Amino acid sequence: MKPSLIILAYNSIDTLPATLTQAQQISDDLHVVDSFSTDGTVALSREHGAQVVQHAFDNYGAQRNWAIENLVLKYPWQLHLDADERLTPELIASIQSLPENPVQNGFLIARLVEFLGRRMRHGGMSPTWHLRLFRNGEGRCEERKYDQHFYLVQGSAGRVQGMMIDEIRMPLSEWTARHNRWSDAEVLEQTAAMDAVHIQPRFWGNPLQRKRYLRGLYNGAPLFVRPYALFFYRYFLRLGFLDGREGLIFWTLQTFWFRFLIDSKLFEHRKNKKV
Repeated sequence: MKPSLIILAYNSIDTLPATLTQAQQISDDLHVVDSFSTDGTVALSREHGAQVVQHAFDNYGAQRNWAIENLVLKYPWQLHLDADERLTPELIASIQSLPENPVQNGFLIARLVEFLGRRMRHGGMSPTWHLRLFRNGEGRCEERKYDQHFYLVQGSAGRVQGMMIDEIRMPLSEWTARHNRWSDAEVLEQTAAMDAVHIQPRFWGNPLQRKRYLRGLYNGAPLFVRPYALFFYRYFLRLGFLDGREGLIFWTLQTFWFRFLIDSKLFEHRKNKKV
């Protein structure tokens, strides 16, 4: 299979070259949707043979759906990547070996997090599965404020071998700043009735449905208790401590600090609502 590739980018000059170089092994139809970068991302993308369009960024789901609706693609399948995601040789070979017209309408791809130069292989959160490869007209992205996932309009999804590597290379100050913004989005998700949920929670469903089911259980747990419980589960029960000092930083910030911050903002919201 040779899909068209769609990559979201913003000031991605440090990570985008590796992503584009690997993308060229899969397709000659590369599209970069840039959110008005100021660091040379646009020129770099064009040097790698990508078509570049610029569109203001609202949120991840809206940007993905804008790309789905507006880009003119050469091939009947599309693969979506972020600018800091790399593909393992096994994943590249798996995509190349897919038939041009499979019975499935999409494929789930495993993603592994690389944090401070170390791949997080424990903790039960890495790898995770994501629908990134799908037939044109059959895939959409949830228009949620946070934790958006692609879903199929109809049909079934298979799985491919290999992994995407989410290479987190931004400084910790920027990483925590982004999570602070994402915590605001998560509070909005938990305090407003959202109609943009298309992945149904099912314990025995596919990895995305199972994740959504477990997230529902977490959201129903008491504030301030659940961040401690989640950290204990991921760091100790799921052996996150085996990821070294980098893992200590990642699992503490990602599963405790970030979630405790969300609970604090939820508490603030509910308290202010009573006044």
